[in-house]
Amino acid sequence: MPSNEDHGSPLTRLEIAGEQARNNFERAHEVREAGLRSARRMIQLSSKSIRATHRHDFKLAEDLCQSAKSVLEDAQLELKDFPQIYHAGFMRDAEKEYVEAAITLSLVSSEQLPYADDLGTSQIAYLNGLSEAASELRRSALDALRRGKTKQANQLLDFMDDIFGVLETVDFPDAITGGLRRSMDQLRPVIERTRGDVTQALRLADLERALESFSTRFDK
Repeated sequence: MPSNEDHGSPLTRLEIAGEQARNNFERAHEVREAGLRSARRMIQLSSKSIRATHRHDFKLAEDLCQSAKSVLEDAQLELKDFPQIYHAGFMRDAEKEYVEAAITLSLVSSEQLPYADDLGTSQIAYLNGLSEAASELRRSALDALRRGKTKQANQLLDFMDDIFGVLETVDFPDAITGGLRRSMDQLRPVIERTRGDVTQALRLADLERALESFSTRFDK
């Protein structure tokens, strides 16, 4: 009978198996911490990009989006051997924020709308980011109304409607879409409030033009 000191003994093999598991988990922990740092960095860059977009500093907003994309690509490379960590949730949230920033920039600056493949994100993150970008357009629409640009505000409202219309066609369970239905439930009242604000501004503009026309005829 072999002793417990033999290389092939159960005790020795258990020790080796335990060491292999610890090494694997240690590496996974290191990768997860790096992924969390990347996710936080992406969210920070995306948030700054959205603020720059609302200030119409489109060059800065684009640079910040590109920086977020670089962080995402590095994280994807780092986590490629640990899909269970990449898909744990925090990277999807970071991707969603990046998508929101990129789409908000494209729509406010009247540039071409990027696809998920252009951004390097999952379809789940893309659709949820698209929904949040539609909500973000409300601020741009209100800013346009304050500047008296009712046509631009109405165009932004049309974008919001169009996005909602597309998202409605993605009729799948939340387990597949990552909670898209909840995002749409939050978007719907935002669109309706924006529609009310834009409609009121358009009616006021029409009234002002009518009064100006009447005043001109009266002066004659």
